[in-house]
Amino acid sequence: MSSVSIIGVGTMARILGARALGGGNTVEVIGRDPAKAAALVGVLGGSTTAGATGSAPAGDIVILAVPYASAAQVVAQYGDALVGKVIVDISNPFDPAHTGLATPDGSSAAQEIAKAAPAGAHVVKAFNTLLGHVLAADQAGGRPLDVFIAGDDAGAKARVSSFIESLALRPLDVGDLKMAHWLEGAGLLMVALLVGKAVKDDNFWLGINTLG
Repeated sequence: MSSVSIIGVGTMARILGARALGGGNTVEVIGRDPAKAAALVGVLGGSTTAGATGSAPAGDIVILAVPYASAAQVVAQYGDALVGKVIVDISNPFDPAHTGLATPDGSSAAQEIAKAAPAGAHVVKAFNTLLGHVLAADQAGGRPLDVFIAGDDAGAKARVSSFIESLALRPLDVGDLKMAHWLEGAGLLMVALLVGKAVKDDNFWLGINTLG
């Protein structure tokens, strides 16, 4: 099992934290607002702990459950505290209208985050193609949900794959980190298709919000 630190206290942090605990992993929650972090620890229960912002994350795997707009900055602030860690980027860098990607041409959120990461840390893209409410409900007709992953380091991807399997999900390696651009495009396409069907229930919009 894995030792996981989740930076962020929103919906996706709660969903992934709950699944991680259910899979026998240790979970640390880190948030800029200590009160919100403590509240999430209370919701998750079990052995969940709260970490201090700016201190070295306890987990070997660090999940960035923050919006793309702040993700690279968060990584830069932690600096060398992330050396030796696997950083999992779950963000979707949608523009405000959800009609395009906010990343530089030819790049991706994961690649921009990797630029901010210290040498010795490895970024893996994962979870961005799963709507939050689908991940929470495990809606796959009795089959494991697929989690696409991309990254440049084989060892880091192996660690993330093992973590994903502990969540009763199926990791699918799509290649190196440049493939994150296409995963993020797939996330945008999925949202466009759903919006085109005029899906307006609360669960749908919850899922959209957690993708960002």
